[in-house]
Amino acid sequence: MGHVTIYQDNYVNSTVISNRFIDEYMEAANDAQLKIYLYLIRMMSARLSTSISDIADKFNYTEKDVMRALKYWEKQKLLSLEYDERKNVTGIHLMDFAPLPVVPAMAPVPTVSAAGAAPLASVVPISSRENSYVKPNYTLDELRAFKSDEATSRVLFITEQYLRKTLSPNEIRTILFISDKLGFSEDLIDYLIQYCVDRDKKDMRYIEKVAISWAQQGISTPEQAAALAGKYDKSVYDIMKALGKTSVPTQTEAAYITRWTKEFGFEADVIYTACERTVLATDKHRFEYADSILESWYKAGVHHKSDIQLADENYRRTKKNTSSGGNSFNQFTQNQYDFALLEKEILSN
Repeated sequence: MGHVTIYQDNYVNSTVISNRFIDEYMEAANDAQLKIYLYLIRMMSARLSTSISDIADKFNYTEKDVMRALKYWEKQKLLSLEYDERKNVTGIHLMDFAPLPVVPAMAPVPTVSAAGAAPLASVVPISSRENSYVKPNYTLDELRAFKSDEATSRVLFITEQYLRKTLSPNEIRTILFISDKLGFSEDLIDYLIQYCVDRDKKDMRYIEKVAISWAQQGISTPEQAAALAGKYDKSVYDIMKALGKTSVPTQTEAAYITRWTKEFGFEADVIYTACERTVLATDKHRFEYADSILESWYKAGVHHKSDIQLADENYRRTKKNTSSGGNSFNQFTQNQYDFALLEKEILSN
């Protein structure tokens, strides 16, 4: 591929990284995606040209790795790719961040009587509760109103005790989001923070992800949250971690893991090996990708980790025979084990 032009909407004579990139995009991106995006910013700022192959050489990646990272940022709407008639990349347009949504006015905070504290959800936006899993950009006035509520003050105090630090304004916004948008009660927030701290997870971004996962699964009480956590043993979370997931498993993710452990009957080290190959191969659709590997191993008669090498050798032998004119049965076998083809299909979605 030839050199490409990198440009953005507004040129500045320095390498500037937006705070929104750090706050909203950096956590979810992997090392390759971060390196390549930051390198593009650097090249654009210096008005230098580069190419897909140059980027691959600089970071010791393949050109496929570079394209995968660029397509990831294109899906995040932080850049757009331009192509020639041969589908070669000729330009990379670094795009401005979309403007933050306007935050609606807040309803007045009710007066707390001496008889009892107002509920934590007393600060409610006047607007509808659409997009309830997206954290608004609360203003300082809204934060002050939130902190003035007695029940809120208790939750913030308890959270600071669990985390052993004073909460930053952004962390207070997260607690407000969990209370206001997700509708968590004071008791449920207390249990949420304790649940995460007990697992040595004190980062507020992790706590927010767990809260969203619970909300999506209809959790509204500490008892329901405890029952959900009790559904999965440590091995499930170990598999989640092996695939780069740190949240509570969704129903779909749990179904995959049950299929691997119960239906296929694989030992943990076999599943971890499939997870390792998946993480090295793709950043998206990892459960589907790992499932295709494990299903192929199951059909190939793999029972222990020591059987994987033989399955790999049989696959390579089958592929060689097919490429030299094998029969239709061998062609079918190859298609069942062709992970490169699966990766191509995933990237094209």
